Amino acid sequence: MSEPLVADALALVPADGARRAVLGLAGAPAAGKSTLARHLVAGIERELGPGVAGYLPMDGFHLSNAQLDRLGRRDRKGAPDTFDAHGYVALVRRLLTETDHPVYVPDYDRQLHEPVAARHVVAPHTRLVVTEGNYLAGDEEPWSLLRGLFTQLWYVEADDELRERRLHRRQVSGGVTDEAAREWVERSDRPNGELVKRFRDNCTRVVHPGRLAED
Repeated sequence: MSEPLVADALALVPADGARRAVLGLAGAPAAGKSTLARHLVAGIERELGPGVAGYLPMDGFHLSNAQLDRLGRRDRKGAPDTFDAHGYVALVRRLLTETDHPVYVPDYDRQLHEPVAARHVVAPHTRLVVTEGNYLAGDEEPWSLLRGLFTQLWYVEADDELRERRLHRRQVSGGVTDEAAREWVERSDRPNGELVKRFRDNCTRVVHPGRLAED
């Protein structure tokens, strides 16, 4: 089911080698966004060569645990106001204009439970950046500014029961108990997912990538 999506992403690669485009993937937690993003990047690189596609995860802009503690938001980690949203928007803008040097991109480490600087790099010859995150279709600034930067914005949709199984498994693999994982999903991930669903109609299209793997 996913290969037509690779073809659709390939069609977004600018023919003009001097330009760069950004494809956004929005969706609720554990819908499959990061897995699809990596799959699209790999498919484009198989067709057009290494480095032609790049990856930008919004999760790299999680506030650090130290900042969340300072702000009193540690128990809400994953909510819109627990990200450096302005920093994320600024990096998307940089990627569209700074094409003469490498641009380093942060990621989120689920073992450390912290953002990690410069885990990814977008090369000067990268023509399409695939970025993904929960709030890319959000209505409030600065999230709403992103829609003017993306060539297209896809909503990645998955069954709620499947998503919550993935979320529970993610928490347990991160070292918490089964009970604590269920409590976190109910208290944090589920309401965040319901919020994200409200932005579905802001997207260019809705995609169902199937069960490629974990998000």
